[in-house]
Amino acid sequence: MYLNTLFFKIKNNKKRLGRGIGSGKGKTSGRGHKGQKSRSGCRLNRSFEGGQMPLYRRLPKFGFKSRKKDYYKEIRLSDLSKINGDYIDLNILKSAKIIKKKIKYVKIINKGNINSSKKIIKLRCTKSVKIIIKKLGGIIEE
Repeated sequence: MYLNTLFFKIKNNKKRLGRGIGSGKGKTSGRGHKGQKSRSGCRLNRSFEGGQMPLYRRLPKFGFKSRKKDYYKEIRLSDLSKINGDYIDLNILKSAKIIKKKIKYVKIINKGNINSSKKIIKLRCTKSVKIIIKKLGGIIEE
């Protein structure tokens, strides 16, 4: 093998359409006869099926993205033990960096445990959390 025998195809030659019968792409230039796609300026959507009801419209719709979940957060019962103080509300959870600042609704769920009694103000709780806090002598104001 020598350098002068190497062959590199550098450029893909474009098909030359409409250059006579002998070229194989003469007359209709590979577009067939008549019809929408044979005309110039033909641009069809990928989803277009010739007037038939498109697949994306035949299939049923499902699901949605809830905007509420951006402002809603569940926190664990064990997270409340990180807070020093007698009462807990939304602003105290934000200042303790347990929840982000844009959160508006919080629900306390029963994961982990808590040692001291707390007063919970304007926060939602599960039934089991209410029972645990009342046993410890805490108060829940919703």
